[in-house]
Amino acid sequence: MAEMVGRVERTEWLTPHMVRVVLGGEGLTGFAGPEHTDAYVKLTFPGRDGPIPRRYSVRRWDAGSCRLTVDFVVHGSDGVAGPWAARACAGDLVGVAGPGGAFRPDPDADWHLMVGDESALPAIAASLEQVPPGALTVVRLVCDGPDCEVPLETPGALDLVWLHRRGATDPEALLLDAVRQLAFPRGSVSAFVHGEAGEVRAVRRHLLGERGMDRSALSVSGYWRRHMTDESWRQVKRAWNADQEADVVAAAR
Repeated sequence: MAEMVGRVERTEWLTPHMVRVVLGGEGLTGFAGPEHTDAYVKLTFPGRDGPIPRRYSVRRWDAGSCRLTVDFVVHGSDGVAGPWAARACAGDLVGVAGPGGAFRPDPDADWHLMVGDESALPAIAASLEQVPPGALTVVRLVCDGPDCEVPLETPGALDLVWLHRRGATDPEALLLDAVRQLAFPRGSVSAFVHGEAGEVRAVRRHLLGERGMDRSALSVSGYWRRHMTDESWRQVKRAWNADQEADVVAAAR
């Protein structure tokens, strides 16, 4: 993927922990519009020891104005991309390569299931906009609290529940418990489960091992891992993904 250059046009704080950065400029001329709703770009940020690449979901691409919108989760000074986005100003430059991606809501599915946290919110928001009109879309999203919720729009019939970590007895079990409590509608499902690796793994085990969901109907990925840096997570992610298969076998017994 050839790298281009995006210029910050504006920023907007959507919640106390999420900032939207809109990139534009001639450096994005020729950017290929994403086919997938979980499309991501590799952004390259300046670092003390050289450029630092990170993958981020595309929230929106406007081909007419040549503007790329990316939403960043920010937790203080932790990480690379979040702090950069928090202090980004008009005119700042960032390398852009991509897009990649693999998921788009199946238009032939009888209903849709989307599960995740703040890191998956941009992809889920983009996916919601592409479900067929009137299609039942069940969404379960975990965030810190009511101040971290954002408006979501869809032409489908939306069943949305926000799950709040603050005040929860077991915050790490919120997503799994919410999915377990669902009465699945009849018919085929198109499912998207992305977010914190441990939570995603538990939901995947439940859907494949206990619910017997067809693997081809499920898009699943751990974007990050609790108590691990981005670099540490990337080093063990391949082995982690392989270990998930044993989970499914055990759950199906």
